[in-house]
Amino acid sequence: MTTSTPDFSDLRAVYVNCTLKKSPEISHTQGLMDRSIDLMRQLGVTVEAVRLIDHPVATGVYPDMREHGWDKDAWPDDIWPRILEADVLVIGGPIWLGDNSSVTRQFIERLYAMSGMFNDRGQYIFYGKTAGVLITGNEDGVKHSAMSLLYGLQHIGYVIPPAADAGWIGEVGPGPSYLDEGSGGPENDFTNRNTTFMTWNLLHMARMLKDAGGIPAQGNLRKEWDKGEHFGFDSNPEYR
Repeated sequence: MTTSTPDFSDLRAVYVNCTLKKSPEISHTQGLMDRSIDLMRQLGVTVEAVRLIDHPVATGVYPDMREHGWDKDAWPDDIWPRILEADVLVIGGPIWLGDNSSVTRQFIERLYAMSGMFNDRGQYIFYGKTAGVLITGNEDGVKHSAMSLLYGLQHIGYVIPPAADAGWIGEVGPGPSYLDEGSGGPENDFTNRNTTFMTWNLLHMARMLKDAGGIPAQGNLRKEWDKGEHFGFDSNPEYR
């Protein structure tokens, strides 16, 4: 079957690496993320990569933590504009003790801090965007880590396409990480297939959302609800 490749050249993606390692230390998570980034760039997508720990992002659930006792916060002026501009968000992170890194959780909390904002249609700010997750480690926990992140992302408004996560773990316990010589990570067919499917599905979903003008602004407008418009919902249904 021959199908034409959609034009993705007007799409923007941001990859946020939530490794605990500051640059220029090697990040195995970045190694896997780069496979997806390379594919997106080949397809004409504008891609930006951010290693969160390299930036003085404060911890908290407010848009600007400088208003809540922090001397520095790179979130509002540096990181947030990149997230807001992107059609696609991919979170990459390592597994520690079977779960996401502290930096990954910090990033989710900062996204949550913005989730009460609205887009120009009156919907929550992340409506019309799509997201996925890439996880690396050498112990169990890929699906558990992805599950937590994908729930949080859809809860604040991101659309999650099919197969929106991929990951790699080596042998359980101490052992080589993704980019280590002989790890088998970059050659692993299961990981490569899932990473490829995730990348394409993110782009297909972003293309559909952009072409449709986002999620329809009907039945999901917070300010209208607060004014009394309940979009057909009967708060006092008669017993039947």
